[in-house]
Amino acid sequence: MVSFHYPYQFCEEDQTRITGNLTLEKPLPYKAPPKGSGFFRTGRITLSPEINLELVFYHNPATASFIYLQDEHCNRNAFRIMGLSEEEIEQHSAITLPGQLCMGSQRTNLIGEAMQTVFAAPPLQKTILSNRQHNLAIFPIAREGLKYQVPEAIFNNYGYYCDEIVLDAHHVFDHTVPIYNRKVEMTLFKDKDLDKLQHENITVAFIADSIASGLVMRETITEIKRRFRNLERVEVIAPLATIRGLSRIADTECRNGVKVRVHIFETILNALPPDFYYSAHYNIPEMHIRPDLEEAYRAWWGEDAQGRPIADTACAGYGWSEVFYSPRKQIEMINGELGQRHNLTILDVIRRNLKDS
Repeated sequence: MVSFHYPYQFCEEDQTRITGNLTLEKPLPYKAPPKGSGFFRTGRITLSPEINLELVFYHNPATASFIYLQDEHCNRNAFRIMGLSEEEIEQHSAITLPGQLCMGSQRTNLIGEAMQTVFAAPPLQKTILSNRQHNLAIFPIAREGLKYQVPEAIFNNYGYYCDEIVLDAHHVFDHTVPIYNRKVEMTLFKDKDLDKLQHENITVAFIADSIASGLVMRETITEIKRRFRNLERVEVIAPLATIRGLSRIADTECRNGVKVRVHIFETILNALPPDFYYSAHYNIPEMHIRPDLEEAYRAWWGEDAQGRPIADTACAGYGWSEVFYSPRKQIEMINGELGQRHNLTILDVIRRNLKDS
């Protein structure tokens, strides 16, 4: 397989129909000292001959644990949050869990490992080494992007000291906005430490945040371009990204005159109705650098009593930011969705896997 093409369409809230095509190229191996090796895969979203978005997908042991499954050594405190009894904890020294249950500081550590390898890959290596450190700036979006450790990954791989500009962008209700009834509000943008010359020197922005609806990312790119007038390229670091959200930001190059590329862990996600922030993996082998990992992931989730595959709705983005900041909230969120869609709890699925192991 050299290229895989996936045509798609969806309706916006105003009933506008978006038609596009996802193209994925053959995965390529690379060496990433000192963390070992991995694979990267280029792709693109195409909405028209003039509107497209570059994508890069990455596979390494850390990204695989983040997106698919990991073997978890017995962490009594984590198991208690999940609801396992003391007797069950005593009986099992290890357990296989999906990436959605890698939570809190453990998840932060895992994503740090992933970023070290991702930033050593050829696509980002070329961008970084073709610029000097004062040309690069990092924009982590609160809250999730603050956990990604992008400055650390750049420093550890290249020794660059880059300016880091924290910002907060989120949706707020606004009845004056037709159809959507919401707008993107930016309440924090910490660029006052940079003087005029330092602003003018920035030509490449690294934006750290996952992409659900795409509206926040689209407006963030626009605001960064407004403040940094010499900006030429935007590298979005988005471990989780939906096809709907990526389509919404595909026209940012036309709008802002900057080259945009998005870097994603493993695979693209399918935004699920009615709340499009919930997003599952596509059950299409060609969508995955390692289809065998997706197969094992789907087997772990299994089916509900009606024979419906749980992985079709087992959102890879459960919690988005909450999974880093509030493990208990993460479990509540998962249970709410599993209960509504499948009449199950996460504890039911875990116990089923413990019984079969």
